Amino acid sequence: MEQYNFAARTRAIKRSFIREILKVTDEPDVISFAGGLPNPRLFPVAEFASAAAKVLSTEGERVLQYSTTEGFAPLREHIAKRYRERKGLAVRASDILITNGSQQGLDLLGKIFLDPGDRVLLERPAYLGAIQAFSLYEPEFRSVRLEEDGPDLRSLAEELRPGGQEPKLFYAVPNFQNPSGISYSREKRAAVAALLTESKAVTVEDDPYGEIRFLGEDLPMLSGSLGGRAVLLGSYSKIVAPGIRLGWICAPEAIMERLVTAKQGSDLHSNYFSQWVLYQYLCDNDLETHIARIRSAYGAQRDAMVRMLELHCPPEVTWTQPEGGMFLWLTLPRQLDAMELFERAIKERVAFVPGAPFYVDGGGSTTLRLNFSNSDLGRIETGIVRLSKAIGELLAKSPLLVPGATLPR
Repeated sequence: MEQYNFAARTRAIKRSFIREILKVTDEPDVISFAGGLPNPRLFPVAEFASAAAKVLSTEGERVLQYSTTEGFAPLREHIAKRYRERKGLAVRASDILITNGSQQGLDLLGKIFLDPGDRVLLERPAYLGAIQAFSLYEPEFRSVRLEEDGPDLRSLAEELRPGGQEPKLFYAVPNFQNPSGISYSREKRAAVAALLTESKAVTVEDDPYGEIRFLGEDLPMLSGSLGGRAVLLGSYSKIVAPGIRLGWICAPEAIMERLVTAKQGSDLHSNYFSQWVLYQYLCDNDLETHIARIRSAYGAQRDAMVRMLELHCPPEVTWTQPEGGMFLWLTLPRQLDAMELFERAIKERVAFVPGAPFYVDGGGSTTLRLNFSNSDLGRIETGIVRLSKAIGELLAKSPLLVPGATLPR
């Protein structure tokens, strides 16, 4: 077998655990709660077909040409205007860089900020895509445990303490976090922002799920209190469709300059045709009405999953109660292992994501993530019955019952 002299930074990078699991769940009789997928039944297919036809008939030669790295100016202004109107943030179109999904935003931030050995502070558990994206730049990961209302403040203060090796980046998903589903409370947001204001770390506030709230009240963004030491990531994947691969970075001027340069070296610019079609769709349709449909559907699916867990899941198991987003997070009794449960659940024709890959410092063996968005009510009911059966069978083999905690250990 031929040997190649690959870069050292690639040696420790593994394929996405979730993507590999999705291959296992490809069979039609497997009910999958594994992927972080929006529901395709809610994609605006007809509206996009109309928008694409209109763009090609009126601007065909223009939209099929190369374009600027920053992105289609009217789309950037649309994003900035929504931040101003919905979040009260003083965002201009020049603060927006269109990316190939928010995942590219993570990669670009790693490129411009991280040298080998730099610290990156994550939530515990953390979004696996962020772990993967930053890992290529060989940082030292640190993590702060999530409580029911946000990060443990004492631990966060210790990690941000001046005089030690402060993190270059603090990556956070304050709204309906992936994988846990929790949100930072209003009080916790203020306390976290106060700690970050005293730090040199740049906060990366990732908000792919913030629009999908079906319980509670909208809360202020961390970035609104952090001035030029915060970067916002957003995405159309969850509120329109992931296949268009369009997201954005909102950043201050000095950071934006480096981001644009890095993106030029990566792909020149994001798909210009998709940007035009998306903008035409936004002009011709009411995005708020579309998002309201998503909220209603996902809220019903979340409620169905919680109800079935309450009815069928052994009482030793606990789970989070998300007010939005796409995920629930389960914690098993301490003597059970989520990977062993996964193998048993697959035999029952139901799948989930074991929690361990979401941890950068070990742990998570008793935790698992369930996605409720990419299902219907019938499959949720059947799938939770199957999963509960698999958990019950494992418990029957393990006589020592120690209740788990609501959030991951």
